[in-house]
Amino acid sequence: MIHNIPGKVVSAAVPRHITVVTAVHGPSAPFLPQAYASLNAQRLPGGWEWQWVVQQDGTTDEVRPYLPDDTRVSFCQGRPGGPGIARTIALARAEGEYVKVLDADDRLTPGTLARDLAVLEADRTIGWTTSRVLDLLPDGSTAGFPGDPDDGPLERGMVLDHWKRHDFLAPVHPATLCVRRDLLTALGGWMALPASEDTGLLLALSAVSRGWFSAEVGLLYRKWEGQVTGQASHVDPVERAARMAVAEARAHALTDFAWSYPPAAPATAQTPDAP
Repeated sequence: MIHNIPGKVVSAAVPRHITVVTAVHGPSAPFLPQAYASLNAQRLPGGWEWQWVVQQDGTTDEVRPYLPDDTRVSFCQGRPGGPGIARTIALARAEGEYVKVLDADDRLTPGTLARDLAVLEADRTIGWTTSRVLDLLPDGSTAGFPGDPDDGPLERGMVLDHWKRHDFLAPVHPATLCVRRDLLTALGGWMALPASEDTGLLLALSAVSRGWFSAEVGLLYRKWEGQVTGQASHVDPVERAARMAVAEARAHALTDFAWSYPPAAPATAQTPDAP
């Protein structure tokens, strides 16, 4: 944008964006105002703005009444396909260089987006970040759990290795993910699974790039009776085994292909010495 000022022309800097992607369905819609409040409270570095891309998994009228009147918020609906499908199709509206996950029933903690940006801007070899999580219980109290990794980089393959050795339990929570948009789209977004689509993406990211874990709490993960991961179908042993098999196979294939992010610089052709 160009502003005309007597005697000179000043170009206003175009802000950079971090896109926050939220998949929502009818039962989780009442939590959207709290998710928005936690997002609106974020303080970003100078020159940065957030964009909130909300995608309804369905076309009912249950979600829209809970959305704020804010030009930074983009809302669309689509046929039901699960949270992974909703998040992936929401990428069509993503303007940011980075994509942050925020589930409709969760809340960001103060400073989360600024910490994510600081890591990703400082080191191009880090493709994604995660952070510590506290469960937000129905009575408003919070609870943590042991076993978080140390604050700092997560080397390639570390997540998959831990996941396999701990009964398909990842060492970091995929609901805290912030990822470079080009890397996310290169991997096809979230997996087309009925659940564990975010864990599948996390395993794929770990297979091809270094990540980061912040020991500061970045998310309050709500526990409530209507959440998808609390339903009986989520722990059905046959489906769970199938989900884990597909996610693991994808991560191993990416490892075997030796594709990495960021891509290695092409080798410089050597000119033979003249005789």
